[in-house]
Amino acid sequence: MQVPQTIRRLTERVETLTIVVILIVAGALWAFVGLVDEMIEGDLHAFDEAILMALRVPGDPSDAIGGPQVETAMRDLTALGGITVLTLLTLSVLAYLLLRGKRASALFLAVAIVGGQLLSHGFKTLFSRPRPDLVPHGVDVATASFPSGHSMMAAVTYLTLAVMLARLDGHTKVRVFFVSLAAILALAVGVSRVYLGVHWPSDVLAGWTLGAAWALLVWLIARWLERRGRIDRETSG
Repeated sequence: MQVPQTIRRLTERVETLTIVVILIVAGALWAFVGLVDEMIEGDLHAFDEAILMALRVPGDPSDAIGGPQVETAMRDLTALGGITVLTLLTLSVLAYLLLRGKRASALFLAVAIVGGQLLSHGFKTLFSRPRPDLVPHGVDVATASFPSGHSMMAAVTYLTLAVMLARLDGHTKVRVFFVSLAAILALAVGVSRVYLGVHWPSDVLAGWTLGAAWALLVWLIARWLERRGRIDRETSG
């Protein structure tokens, strides 16, 4: 079957990388919707409970595997997804962009981070899923469970900061480093939330998928704005 001329012209104008990112965003959102559906139906309980209990000493749900040293490390990691650390980091990058004269990028970044935070709070309020009650909580919590706010905001903040900083460096290796480090930090925060017993594993998966989709969407919008001269141009290698 011959591809219509309009579709052919459209695909010729869109870069391959952009198409790939759009597909990843669509896949992440599809995964999030699937998790929401399974969570509402109650089909995730066995999966969540099995993973949560696998991180506990057999026969003693109050004792996490690894001992006090691992618990301390996990509390340190979970703090990387807290509002204090993320705010300080975001303000630091905003100051860096302003010092480099990238005012449009700084404003865009601030809107992207705040937008992700509002999205996270909105979904928590909408679903109001209770926190796990199978094991003691390793840190204090006060909000609903789904999606994991720490996991989502770690993905949103670290990945968004990474893609914005990567735009300012033309070296491919540096760009890969920024994005890889952001992904590792987001993964570590999510794992720590499950280990500390304050989130179901599906909460974390939902936070990761939605956060990654948001960060990649931010990148796509940045590219679109750049081509229209509304934001600072990306540095080429």
